[in-house]
Amino acid sequence: VQLQAFGGGLVQPGGSLRLSCLASGRTSSMRAVGWFRQAPGKEREFVAGIGRSGVTTLYADSVKGRFTASRDNAKNMVYLQMNSLKTEDTAVYYCAAARSNTVVSGSLSYEYWGQGTQVTVSS
Repeated sequence: VQLQAFGGGLVQPGGSLRLSCLASGRTSSMRAVGWFRQAPGKEREFVAGIGRSGVTTLYADSVKGRFTASRDNAKNMVYLQMNSLKTEDTAVYYCAAARSNTVVSGSLSYEYWGQGTQVTVSS
C-alpha cells in the first residue's frame, strides 16, 4: 500500500484546512487509517484514526471537537478536516494505514506510511 498525503499549507489561527490521503496498491490490505503529526523538535504524535467503515474514530484530546476524520473507500481516500486551527497545530502531518481494523493511537500498529504534508498555522 502506498499513501500520499496532501492539502497542507499556511493558514491563520482560527482557520481551516482539509488534508487528504490517497491510497494506491493493495488497498484491500488497508483497514484502519491514522493521522499523525510531528512538530520541529518534538516526537511524532497521534492525531486521529478511523476504521474501515468510517464508523469508529479516535482523536487525541488536543484535537477533539476541532478535527474530523472521514474516508471514501470507493476513491481510496481518507480525509482530516481541521477547524479552529491553533499555532500549536503546526507540524508535518502524516497518514498511516494498518492491516488491522482496530483504531489505536500507537504508531507501531500502522504498517504503511505516506510522506508528510506541512501545516503551518501562523498570523
